[in-house]
Amino acid sequence: MSASRPLPTEDDLNVIREGVRAVCSHFGDNYWLARDDDGKFPHEFHRAMAEGGWLGITMPERYGGSGLGVTEATVMMNEVSSHGGGFAAASTIHINLFGPHPIVVEGTEEQKARWVPRLVSGEDQCCFGFTEPDAGLNTTRIKTFAEKVPGGYIVHGQKVWTSTAQVANKIMLLTRTTKYEDCDRPTDGITIFYTDLDRSKIDVNLIPKMGRKAVDSNAIFIDGLFIPDEDRIGEEGKGFGYILHSLNPERILIGAEAIGIGRDALRRATQYAKDRVVFDRPIGQNQGIQHPLAEKWMYLESAWLMCEKAARLYDQGLPCGAESNAAKFLAARACHDAAWQAVATHGGFGYAKEYHVERLYRESALTRLAPITEQLIMSFIAEKVLGLPKSY
Repeated sequence: MSASRPLPTEDDLNVIREGVRAVCSHFGDNYWLARDDDGKFPHEFHRAMAEGGWLGITMPERYGGSGLGVTEATVMMNEVSSHGGGFAAASTIHINLFGPHPIVVEGTEEQKARWVPRLVSGEDQCCFGFTEPDAGLNTTRIKTFAEKVPGGYIVHGQKVWTSTAQVANKIMLLTRTTKYEDCDRPTDGITIFYTDLDRSKIDVNLIPKMGRKAVDSNAIFIDGLFIPDEDRIGEEGKGFGYILHSLNPERILIGAEAIGIGRDALRRATQYAKDRVVFDRPIGQNQGIQHPLAEKWMYLESAWLMCEKAARLYDQGLPCGAESNAAKFLAARACHDAAWQAVATHGGFGYAKEYHVERLYRESALTRLAPITEQLIMSFIAEKVLGLPKSY
């Protein structure tokens, strides 16, 4: 994708909405409830999205992708999360959209030809080894180390919250190739690799968690993994800069997904308020039910406008850090509030799995926690937009 490109028309975006909706319609509430119960990865959904060509929406056309932008991807992911699958559906394919961005931006032609078509077709599934238990969001403090040896590197270390490592055959791995204390700048000495997930050298441990059960999260332990030179992306020690390319798009997409979950929850609550009769009248006739739902709609639509603005700025090659962070923050808050209101509107039935809103509420929590905390977003806005002193 180029730094600046023509923006799509509303008709273009409607075609994307309809195409994605056609796939999602085959995977209804019962499918996603079953995946929430059994924790099985949604292989059928992943395959259907791959066959529809959606996994490559942002990948270059010469490697089998569609070559479209964040604006189109935002609409796509909003639609994906709007039909009962929530964050489980979105996370099944989210990693394909901008996770491989370092390959597209910094990879050699040989690497792109070798890796990207297989991601687009769904033949390969990639997990990300970035976060570490002791580093958290302070990426410069990672300790996983890749030692240079003839023909490649030997890696030792550990990662946490590595999504899809139970089913992935590839891993994008962030390591240090120079120790933190030996670098002139904290961001130096970090190298990124894309390589086979060799389970004889990588121990994958499932993390039981609150929601999104179908898309696994893991702690992984790496003991003597050999990575050939040809699997290193870009220059040694420059990896921190490479991952920055994908931060703003990821935040925009998370925002779009959050709004999809919130809209789904709001739709279910509204329908229940129309159907549920108490004291000989639908509960939706009562302002105590109406007003909170109306308020949640306004917040969701406002957050969507910020997502659209951030996506357009990115696709035009314009600065969008503040807008991308704000989109993620506002969308996550609006999603969480709408999901809770959906539970409350259902009353006791909101606590029952059969009405699905409790599942959406559990999934909404993740939108506020990842991939960046609300507190760091507010610190960023305070410093970069308002000009206040850096607080961390």
